[in-house]
Amino acid sequence: MVAYWLMKSEPDVYPFSQLLKDGKTHWDGVRNYQARNIMRDQMKLGDMVLFYHSNTKPPHVAGLAKVCREGYPDFTSWDTDSKYFDEKSSPDNPRWIMVDIEPIQELEMVPLGTLRENPKLEGMPLLQRGQRLSVQPVSEEHFNEVCRMGGM
Repeated sequence: MVAYWLMKSEPDVYPFSQLLKDGKTHWDGVRNYQARNIMRDQMKLGDMVLFYHSNTKPPHVAGLAKVCREGYPDFTSWDTDSKYFDEKSSPDNPRWIMVDIEPIQELEMVPLGTLRENPKLEGMPLLQRGQRLSVQPVSEEHFNEVCRMGGM
């Protein structure tokens, strides 16, 4: 069964347009245990992803992607030259996990404010106060509604 997720990236770090150019990417640098556990234990091949641009004006859903490789060790955590280096992680004992995603389709921008105004999205984790998790679950109903709002 397909599951649905929202993954956040800052557009000046890795925008959806870059994913379209690259064809796929590894989702590295996640340094939150809850998000790591989602990628390690729950995200499966073929799961669908809302690609969300955070820390921009306005924050928004930019596109759709899917998981094309299940969780594996985040090698940036043991690369001393990486900004994601973690001295407690190693190839023998990896602390962090990543998945690979590939683009499906760019959406018409769906701003956070517009998402908040839609009563059909009530209860969506992204819209809850204090929700800062960079990888989070989305119900199928919420996923479909956001896709509709994005022109699909």
